[in-house]
Amino acid sequence: MNKNLFNLQLFAETNTTMAADLEPAISVDFVSKLTSNITELQNLLGVVNLTPMSSGSVVKIYKTVVGTIADQVAEGETIGLTKVERKLADTIELTLNKYRKNTTAEAILKSGRSIAVNETDSKMVSAIRKSVKDTFYAALATGTGAATGTTLQAGLAQGWGAVKKFYETQDLDASPIYFISSDDVATYLASAQVTLQTAFGFDYIENFLGLGTAIVTPSLAAGTAYATAKENLNGAYVPANSGDIADTFGLTSDETGLVGMTHAIKTDNASVDTLLFSGVTFYPEYTDGVIKISITGA
Repeated sequence: MNKNLFNLQLFAETNTTMAADLEPAISVDFVSKLTSNITELQNLLGVVNLTPMSSGSVVKIYKTVVGTIADQVAEGETIGLTKVERKLADTIELTLNKYRKNTTAEAILKSGRSIAVNETDSKMVSAIRKSVKDTFYAALATGTGAATGTTLQAGLAQGWGAVKKFYETQDLDASPIYFISSDDVATYLASAQVTLQTAFGFDYIENFLGLGTAIVTPSLAAGTAYATAKENLNGAYVPANSGDIADTFGLTSDETGLVGMTHAIKTDNASVDTLLFSGVTFYPEYTDGVIKISITGA
């Protein structure tokens, strides 16, 4: 009798939700969505390729320094040199970021497993998107170029001119892109109409004022905008689909490896853990190729 009872404990009760019920189905769904979001942002910024790097790698951001222009010389005399240097302006350490959240049994009982887990996963994904955007804007803020205009249109026009001028010296055909405050766009919309589109939580306007793509964000203060060329923007990531991390935690990912995710049942407190790894960052290659625009009328 005791032996039979002991054997019953070796098997899960009927209809018990096992780890296999949560993984990889839920993880695959969210990995696919977040990866798709990142790819949208990549395309919006014009970043052709995201470069895989190991955690701890340092991304280097440069500026171009032109020395004193040599004096003109008479016929037959030696022409003086003008020194042009590519100097390190900033560095970004690439890390594999970790995110975890927990869904209780009570929440699952109240709303059902799919709603309880998926809705809270969605909120965490939104927070991750914000983290990627905040890191990118912090990198933009290192820009050393400058332009000024009295209105949004005038400021972007001056930014367009500064971008074109800078990249002409680099012998590149620039495709300008702008990052502007939602406050300034709201002021502009009071007297004009534009069509907004969305990618990765960004609102953006294609060919705004005929100058190029404009990304609208509440992260920038009114009167502040940035302009650069899409050719100046790069992306890198720590792969989450290979190595000891992926193997140890059993991460679900896709072929890109941009995001790794797993779900696990916790019996000690009757809950479901969501664990997500991602190490994606976007950054400008040259700080002097990023033009900070001051809109004085704002």
